[in-house]
Amino acid sequence: MQLTKRTGRRSIRHSRGDSLFKALCVGFVAFFAAVCLYPLLLVLGVSFSNETDVLRYGYSVIPRNFTTDTYRYIFLQSGSRITDSYVITIFTTVVGTLGALLVTGMISFALSIKQLRYRNLIAFVCNFTIIFSAGLIPWYIVCTRLLGFNNSLNALIVPGMFSVWYMFMLRTFFADIPPSLYESATLDGAGYFGIFWRIATPLSTTALLTIGLMYALNYWNNWWNALLFIDRKELFPLQYLLYNVLSNVNAIRGGRMPPGVGSVRIPAETVKMGLTIVTIGPIILLYPFIQKYFVNGIMSGAVKE
Repeated sequence: MQLTKRTGRRSIRHSRGDSLFKALCVGFVAFFAAVCLYPLLLVLGVSFSNETDVLRYGYSVIPRNFTTDTYRYIFLQSGSRITDSYVITIFTTVVGTLGALLVTGMISFALSIKQLRYRNLIAFVCNFTIIFSAGLIPWYIVCTRLLGFNNSLNALIVPGMFSVWYMFMLRTFFADIPPSLYESATLDGAGYFGIFWRIATPLSTTALLTIGLMYALNYWNNWWNALLFIDRKELFPLQYLLYNVLSNVNAIRGGRMPPGVGSVRIPAETVKMGLTIVTIGPIILLYPFIQKYFVNGIMSGAVKE
């Protein structure tokens, strides 16, 4: 009877300690989430604020004199072009990410096979391009004169389809797969491409999803290739179009206004925040739907039968 009482007291103390620990963890995570969410709310609040109040009182999460002048300026200046740029950006992001995963995955899988001849030499050549580069001008000449990327969607897709860093990350993951699985598949008559597609890829879902997310963000935020290779406005990606809008705002604000504009006041500070929301808004809205598949992919990649 006495032992039962002691055990009951210990379980009560233990349950109280667990509850306190869980409360501390939840509080810490909530605080960290609030810290991460605050900049986004600040940007959103400023984008709906009046330009004069922002310059006078500074940034605020709660909009001062709520107005939609910023977004009306952005969409009235280039409304249809923003829609076209969204289509271009989504297309290049999807096609580029899938192509980059295929190219990076195949070369990473090949370099993870110990029987591949000169695999160390190939890895050294890839690594050499990180340390030493020919520079921007030779790269531009190759892309324009040799490959003909001027005013083409290929200029927004092909140059970003391979990253040495991501290749080495995937190669390390492929190398951790037991070689016995490959040997069994070889005995069953499977070739290397079949092994890559049916065995290595399903077991590497975690790494592929992670690297695919990195590639997608790179494609979504890419404006440098458009600056170098694209002159046609109908091929401008979203980031480069918004970059042009912001450059025009800064030019007008700096006094270099075109004839006939007069003393129009452009909301420069709020336009910056509005462009940020227009750029990251679709990603934020889409992430809750992608998260489920991302977690499922991680779990399926973690379980190896």
